[in-house]
Amino acid sequence: MSNTVVDIWGPASPQARSSFPPAPDADAEWPLEGGRAWVYYSPLNRRQLLRPVILSDGFSGGSTNIDQLWHGLEENGNYRFISELHAAGRDVIILGYHDRTAPMTANAETVIECIRRAIAERVGDRKLAVGGFSMGGLITRYALAKMEKDPALPDHETATYLSYDTPHHGAWFPVSLQAFTHYATDQWGDTPTLGPVLRQLSGLLNSPAAKELARWHIGKADAEPEQAPERLAFLRKLDEVGGWPRTVRKIGVANGVKTGVGNGAEAGSIAVRGDGDTLQDTWLKIQAQGEQIVARLQKAGDEPIMVRTSGLPEIDGAPGGLFTMQSPVGDTGSFGLAALLMTLLGNVVDPDVITTSCFIPAISAVASGDINDPKALYRPIAAGDSELDAFHCAGRNEGHTTMTEELGAWLVNEIAAE
Repeated sequence: MSNTVVDIWGPASPQARSSFPPAPDADAEWPLEGGRAWVYYSPLNRRQLLRPVILSDGFSGGSTNIDQLWHGLEENGNYRFISELHAAGRDVIILGYHDRTAPMTANAETVIECIRRAIAERVGDRKLAVGGFSMGGLITRYALAKMEKDPALPDHETATYLSYDTPHHGAWFPVSLQAFTHYATDQWGDTPTLGPVLRQLSGLLNSPAAKELARWHIGKADAEPEQAPERLAFLRKLDEVGGWPRTVRKIGVANGVKTGVGNGAEAGSIAVRGDGDTLQDTWLKIQAQGEQIVARLQKAGDEPIMVRTSGLPEIDGAPGGLFTMQSPVGDTGSFGLAALLMTLLGNVVDPDVITTSCFIPAISAVASGDINDPKALYRPIAAGDSELDAFHCAGRNEGHTTMTEELGAWLVNEIAAE
């Protein structure tokens, strides 16, 4: 089971972990418009806010669960990120949202309020570090840039911006998986048992935040994959504030490798296939280039629907942070989620499911290339390629926002050096 900071599918996924050990009581809690912040002072700072580090939650369903977020940051079995920041004299402010599927610009207002509160509560004049995990890195990136651009807003007094496997150049939700989720919802969304799960998953993929993140989106099974209007609007707004904050040092990490070596998912191969009570020969494929049929969807007794793509890169197998899903039955990732849904719908799934695939390409996480470029996806990332001032990539392709000593310690050292 993966202990990630951000759980992509969240409470919408079937058999998701329902509870986590409680997070320790915060030293302070700040109710914010659109969210809440939990403040944990460094033991070195005598219960004062001296050197604030704001860490934003990312994309998932519903509101932020502080117990789950703390578990991913601190009780992950790999690296105690909060404890290490505390040991470096940094006070940690965990920022959550009432709705993690809301437009990023809306949640950016919560970030701005949190920054203003941190400045007001801070003792002394040490500058902040501000950033986030997954989508949280994009929300904070926009918020800081807006604070620099808008003369009506105060100085953000931030020295360091940080991102952790953030989709700076877009995220990848497999078109075949999007299509299957919407198709299954259309067919069985009204059933009393699985219907609520299907509606939540389809709604999550069609949420404002998902549309803004996804480089290719479809709103229904037979739609053409494209950038959603919501994404294009967000990119315009980001460009209007300068794209990046200009007065900070920008650092980031990727859960994918920089070597160009993929995760082993073979383009064009069948990732999952199910057949039985409700489905006939229904399968989803690993994305390949060119004109492709990436899914065959057929309700028993109905005509099949073929899901087609054209001109997409071989992105399922690209180096990058992988889909994960925290579940008592194991980590079912992306296509593994489809396999689980097929089984719950009363079908037999072929063995050897390719359970997971790339979610955040490494070149997106370190802002070094266009994920629509098939060559860039698999090209080694050089030091000067990134729009970040400094970055670090994982030694292997691992779960999206998995906290490791390799990445966590690098970030702590970079923050502590300021």
